[in-house]
Amino acid sequence: MSADAPTSARLRFTWAEFSGSLGDLGLFLPLVVAMATVGNLDLGVILVAAGAMNVATGLLFRQPIPVQPMKAIAAVAITEGLMPGALMASGLIMGALLLILALSGGVDAIGRLVPSALVRGIQLGVGLKLAAKGAGWVGGLPFLGWDGILVAAVGSLLLLYFLYKRWPGLLFVFFFGFVLLFLEDPAAYHHLTLTLPKVSPVWPSPAEWEAGLLRGALPQLPLTLLNSVIAVCALSADYYPGRGIAPRRMAASVGIMNLLCVPFGAIPMCHGAGGLAAQHRFGARTGGSVVMLGAAKIAVGASLGVALVGILNVYPLAILGPMLVFAGVELARSGTRNLASEEHRVVALLTAGTVLGANTFAGFLVGTLFLLCLRLRRRLAEAGPSRA
Repeated sequence: MSADAPTSARLRFTWAEFSGSLGDLGLFLPLVVAMATVGNLDLGVILVAAGAMNVATGLLFRQPIPVQPMKAIAAVAITEGLMPGALMASGLIMGALLLILALSGGVDAIGRLVPSALVRGIQLGVGLKLAAKGAGWVGGLPFLGWDGILVAAVGSLLLLYFLYKRWPGLLFVFFFGFVLLFLEDPAAYHHLTLTLPKVSPVWPSPAEWEAGLLRGALPQLPLTLLNSVIAVCALSADYYPGRGIAPRRMAASVGIMNLLCVPFGAIPMCHGAGGLAAQHRFGARTGGSVVMLGAAKIAVGASLGVALVGILNVYPLAILGPMLVFAGVELARSGTRNLASEEHRVVALLTAGTVLGANTFAGFLVGTLFLLCLRLRRRLAEAGPSRA
C-alpha cells in the first residue's frame, strides 16, 4: 500500500487527484476512439455514459475505481467488425449475467472455478490482436506527410517518454492528433458545431443476439469476472485496508451500468484492476478523482456530440495507430503475469494463439477444451495406480 493512500472515505478534488484520474486514459481513449471510428458510433453518447458512470462509481465506492470498455468485446468490435446491434446484445447479456451472479452469490463460486491461465490467454491474445491492428494502420500510411509513418514514429517516442516519466501524457498526444488533422485537412473542422449527442438505440436482431453472445459475451465473461471483479476487489483491499470492495458489489455495479447505458448507444463497460493501478500510480487516492474525470467526459460528450464522429472518421492513423499498439501491448503484458507452471503457460499461449488466428470465442473454446483434457488426463493417471 502506498504511504499516502487515505484510509477514510473522504473525497478530494485536487490537481493531484485529477492528474491521477488520467492514468487510465492510456487504454480508454484508444479503444473508445477506435470503436467509435470503426463502428460509426456516437462518441458523444459513449463519453456521456462513461462519464456518468465515473461520477456514480466515485460517489458509490469513494475510491478511484475506473470505468473502461470491455476489452474482449472491444477487440472483436475493432478487429472483426461487430455490428452495433450485436455490440448492444453483448452488453445487455453481460449486464444481465453479472447482475444475476451478483444477486445469487454465484460470482464468488465462478471466480474460484475459472482458471486464471484461461483469462491470461484471452488477455494476451486480445492485446496482441489490438496491437497488430494498430500496427497495420500505421503500415498502410505513406512515409512522409502529416499523417505518415514518420509522424507515427515521433508519436510513439513521445508515448514512450511519457511512460518512462510516468506522466499522463497520452491526452496531450491525443489532442496533438487534432492539430495534425487541421494541418492535413482544415476543411474537416468546417462543420464542427456544438451538438447534443444523438441517442439512437438499435434493438438487436436474432442473428445479432447470437453474435453478441458467442463472439462478445462468452469470451468476455471470464475476463470480466477475474479482472473486473475479483482482481480489482483484491487491489482495492490492498490500497484501502478495511475498505476493500466486495466482489458482489463490484459485479452488481458492472451489471447495472451496462443495463442502464448500453440500450442508449453506449459501449459495454466494466471496471478493471489495471486501470485502478494506473490511476493510483499517477496520484489518484479518492473517488473525487473519477468524479472529476467523469464530469470532464460529460462536458466534452454533451457539447460536441455527433460532430465528433465526422472528425474521428478522418482522425490521423499516425496517432490512433500507436495509441492502439500501446494499449494492446499493455493489455498483453497483463496476460503474461502469474503463469507459474508450464501447464498454465501452455494454456495461455494456446488460447492467445487461437484468438490471434481466429477470434476470441474460438480462443475461449479451445483453451477451455484443452484445460478439460488436461484435467481428465490427470484424473485418469491418478486413478490408474489405485485400480492396479
